[in-house]
Amino acid sequence: MDDGGTAPLQVAVIIGSTRDERVGGKIGDWFTERASARTDLELSVIDLIDFDFPAHYPRHATAPMQAFTDRIASAEAFVIVTPEYNRSYPASLKQAIDYAYDEWHAKPVAFVSYGHGSCGIHAVEHLRSVFAELHTVTLRNGVAIDLLDEPWDDRDRAVALMLDQLGWWGIALREARAVRPYAS
Repeated sequence: MDDGGTAPLQVAVIIGSTRDERVGGKIGDWFTERASARTDLELSVIDLIDFDFPAHYPRHATAPMQAFTDRIASAEAFVIVTPEYNRSYPASLKQAIDYAYDEWHAKPVAFVSYGHGSCGIHAVEHLRSVFAELHTVTLRNGVAIDLLDEPWDDRDRAVALMLDQLGWWGIALREARAVRPYAS
């Protein structure tokens, strides 16, 4: 996709699973390898396994909570890499999402989901309602992976389409925020 001479879109790829022996890191690597070939996007990976979040929501933000929120604030678009656990997304992802609020506003969110059979679609549908509350724009197209099917290279077209849409929305919302601050 031609970026029209604008600065690359700052895209945070958030890996939502923190389980031992998870597949999320492998899928996150697979996705970022494909997305990093694009010149219109500048990717940063936010792997939730790297954050020592508190077990209970504290009165004041901890350093890891603030570091996460700062990374959300600096991003202009997001790709959420999520598994499907029990027909929804992991608690670790919900916990992290809830640490930020204004930082999510008026930014696009895309999904790379995975699971057995349903390809993580149930997790994405739950996340759409959460991100609607956070005033984001969620993309219609995503990348869905059935863990029983490898390799995942047949999803390259889905990756390209999703990133084209993420780039369009990301630039459009960047320009809109520059002209008029978002009001919630």
